[in-house]
Amino acid sequence: SISNVFAWRTASYSVGVFLLFNNDWFFTRANTIIAINFWDSSPMKIQFVLYFILTVAFSASAFANDKSISGAQIYKEVCAVCHTSGVANAPKLGDQHAWKKLISEGQVIITAHGYVGVRAMPPKGGKEGLSVEQFAEALNYMVNQSGGHWISPDKSMLEQINKEIANRKKLVSK
Repeated sequence: SISNVFAWRTASYSVGVFLLFNNDWFFTRANTIIAINFWDSSPMKIQFVLYFILTVAFSASAFANDKSISGAQIYKEVCAVCHTSGVANAPKLGDQHAWKKLISEGQVIITAHGYVGVRAMPPKGGKEGLSVEQFAEALNYMVNQSGGHWISPDKSMLEQINKEIANRKKLVSK
C-alpha cells in the first residue's frame, strides 16, 4: 500500500542516515552489514545501538499491518488494474448492472470468494499481504460506488467471512 511503501522508505532512510553518521559499521557493495561488534561496550557503540533502536521504534509503522488504509486507497493500488477497464470480465467500478448480481449474493459470500479467488481473479486481488479486513474495505468501496450500500464488516461478520473463506479453500483445493 502507499502508506506501507512510505513507511518502509521512511524506515530505510532513517536507518541510512543512522548508518551514514556511524562509520563503525562496515558494508559490502550491496550495503549489507558484514561486521558489527555488539559486545564492545564502549560509549560510542552503546550510543550507536540506541540510535538504531530509536530509529526502528519511530519507524514502527513500517512493520505494522496498516489497518487505517481506506477502501478507496486499496482499490487504487490493487483493484483498479482490472476493475477500471474490466479485464477478464471483471465488473467495472460504477457499473451498477454488472455489480447487481454480485451484490445480491451478499457481503459475506462475495468477500470470502473474492478473497480466495474467483474466476479469473487471483486470491486477494493479486496482493499477497492483503488482510481480510483490507480486502473487505476495498470491496465495500467498489460495491458502494456501484449501487450497493454495504458497511465495514463488524467482528461477527468477519467471523462469518473467515468461516466462508475456510469452506471455499476446501472446495478450491479438491
